[in-house]
Amino acid sequence: MSLTRRQKWRINKIQSERIARTQRASKISDHIAGDSNTERTGLVITRYGQRLLVESESGELFQCTGRQNIKLSVAGDQVIFQPLSEKEGVVTALVSRDSQLKRSHKLIASNIDQLWLVVAVEPHYQFDLIDSYLVAAENFKLPINIIVNKIELNKDQNRLEEDFSIYTQIGYSVVYISVKEQTNLKSLRHMLDDKTHIFLGQSGVGKSSLINKLIPDLNLRVKEISRKSKLGKHTTTNTTLYHIPSGGDLIDSPGIREFQLDNLTNKKILNGFREFKPFIGSCKYRNCVHINEPDCAIKNAIKSGQIHHKRYQNYLSLIGNEPN
Repeated sequence: MSLTRRQKWRINKIQSERIARTQRASKISDHIAGDSNTERTGLVITRYGQRLLVESESGELFQCTGRQNIKLSVAGDQVIFQPLSEKEGVVTALVSRDSQLKRSHKLIASNIDQLWLVVAVEPHYQFDLIDSYLVAAENFKLPINIIVNKIELNKDQNRLEEDFSIYTQIGYSVVYISVKEQTNLKSLRHMLDDKTHIFLGQSGVGKSSLINKLIPDLNLRVKEISRKSKLGKHTTTNTTLYHIPSGGDLIDSPGIREFQLDNLTNKKILNGFREFKPFIGSCKYRNCVHINEPDCAIKNAIKSGQIHHKRYQNYLSLIGNEPN
């Protein structure tokens, strides 16, 4: 049954009041201590069916249900919940999200600070595939950087960095690592501090190995979440948030590791190439599609070296016009 505008307004008002009340209560720690019925702020670790595994600010895990007027909650959500016992509770409000990630219109995770695209020397990186991830991230308005793994297999570091200069020149960060030899992992850990991250990429590039290096006790955490959520073997197929011991959080899910473009229009794909934006709207013709039209600002920018020809070729591929 769909809600009327008045009903939606009332639900949002009630949730806002609950959030404000909980924030006020959190400042009075003496009142909170020992009171299991007091509403608390929590972090959604994973969702399984209609239930949530919520972590309190003190690190306790609660199996929670959500009230019917609460929007669908996912890993990364901040919620207000009321403990019903030592292990169970009920979510009473959803705190406003800063960001969210969807795939095929399905909400996967929220409150993400940074996406990381993991590629590798072997299997060899593909620029068209890299650009498809970058375009999707730009449309989600989520920052994304690139990790190049397995550099121990690379024979020419200068050539490797030259290949990825097409991304560093337009503002993307590229980190070169070797999980096998633990090269530059310390630097990467510092970049993950105090933020929530998602690793993306194709199979075989070393995402799982990297995650296991960043979270050495990952298997123990998976077992704990499995036990607390009663998900069993399905824990590894759920979108789940893990704390990185050195700092920061990681949201992991097979469903988002390999996400790509989802039903983006040609216009959105165009806007996903960040270095194209200064030239959009400057073409001779208003309906220019930047392929064969004369006095095209984007094609002129390619000639002048302001846009890399590889990026333009990948743009054509993504909109279905394969370059000759």
